[in-house]
Amino acid sequence: MPHGRDDRRGALGTLYIVATPIGNLEDITARALRVLREARVIAAEDTRHTGRLLRHFGIDTPTVSYHAHNERAREAVLLRELALGDVALVTDAGTPAISDPGAAIAAAAAAAGYRVAPIPGPSAVAAAASASGLVDGPYLFAGFLSREQGERRMAIARVAAAGCAAVLFEAPGRVGATLRDLQQALGNRQAAVCRELTKVHEEIRRGSLEELAAWADAGVRGEVVLVVAASPDRPGSGETSDLPALVDALRRSGMSASDAAREAARMTGIPRSEIYPISRAWTPDSTE
Repeated sequence: MPHGRDDRRGALGTLYIVATPIGNLEDITARALRVLREARVIAAEDTRHTGRLLRHFGIDTPTVSYHAHNERAREAVLLRELALGDVALVTDAGTPAISDPGAAIAAAAAAAGYRVAPIPGPSAVAAAASASGLVDGPYLFAGFLSREQGERRMAIARVAAAGCAAVLFEAPGRVGATLRDLQQALGNRQAAVCRELTKVHEEIRRGSLEELAAWADAGVRGEVVLVVAASPDRPGSGETSDLPALVDALRRSGMSASDAAREAARMTGIPRSEIYPISRAWTPDSTE
């Protein structure tokens, strides 16, 4: 596998997707530091935040802002920079494009013929999943749940229907409410609240969704990642025999009979007309 300076190919610049520490600065890789030093420019979610990181390591590469509100405007700028040399993309913490800006410029650079290369490293998703003790197979990453009720219910319904473990981000002030929403839709599964990962006040609290929601009522501070264990029944595989469990998961999330039937049809390929009667007949006490 290419390494060191040998990973720079061709005359055109490379867009490097660079993971940076989520808290502890010692977690940055030697390769990430080299790329940040050698890049023509660093595209940063917050140039002030990244500036502190660069100063700590004695890096003086110029920075330009690249965030959710200026992605389109910055695309042409960064493509012009790539015509002249390498560009490094970073976010405030962790890996770009994982619930952070990055996917749009990576796609644009690839479409324009530039190489897009990952510089792997810290990720709050991987850190939480690995330390939770709850993920031993596939898991669903849900990012930040929407604050819009309809979209929020749909996202939680998809987590419930998938049946596998789930990892999601949440603002500290909303942790308790989200844990209760998850309990309502998923049942009282085991979960973990991972707080301030890699930082001085790092904490991983484990328990049932109900227990953790009660604990969160006292207040939660810092950056939070939630991990929820897989369902022992694992609905949502798309088999007809799983259909009642899938509909149950969707309805418990708060979806209407019509919306649950539509979503189940999308997930399974079974005609909505066959699913709707099951969804309409559902009650919270259903045991099917």
